Amino acid sequence: MVKYFLFLKKILMNSLFGTYECKVDAKGRLPLPAGVKKQLAEVMEDGFVLKRAIFQQCLEIHPIAEFRAKMAKINKLNRFIRKNDEFIRRFTAGVREVEVDANSRLQLSKDLIGFAKIDKDVVLVLNIDVIEVWDKEEYEKVVSADFESFADLAEEVMGNQNDEFELS
Repeated sequence: MVKYFLFLKKILMNSLFGTYECKVDAKGRLPLPAGVKKQLAEVMEDGFVLKRAIFQQCLEIHPIAEFRAKMAKINKLNRFIRKNDEFIRRFTAGVREVEVDANSRLQLSKDLIGFAKIDKDVVLVLNIDVIEVWDKEEYEKVVSADFESFADLAEEVMGNQNDEFELS
């Protein structure tokens, strides 16, 4: 649990960021680029959880301690409420614990590769506390979407933020 809090502290101070292209080999092994390894150095040996994304057709890689914290919240849901039971089932569908091998690769399972339509070329997107794994063509479709739609979304999500700036 201490490592989790150290990870959270690191994320709050230095959120994961960056976009990296790489290739998955025929056996489903995903090499982690140097920039990714550097950002994950403190949690690399603990392992990760690989799962389906909720809102997109991509995969997510979570540091295991961070995923366990999410599961602790989910475990509080009442399974006798149908929506909760369905959510838990879908949230955990295809979840795999994975470790980085000696060659700095993660093994992607065939069912998750199929879910995300991953062929060979992939894009890793580091987003604050999670790494998204996208098929390159699918990623390009999503990020190339209508610019005006994104501008409207940015305004809606971030436009009401009252940032306080320190004057030095």
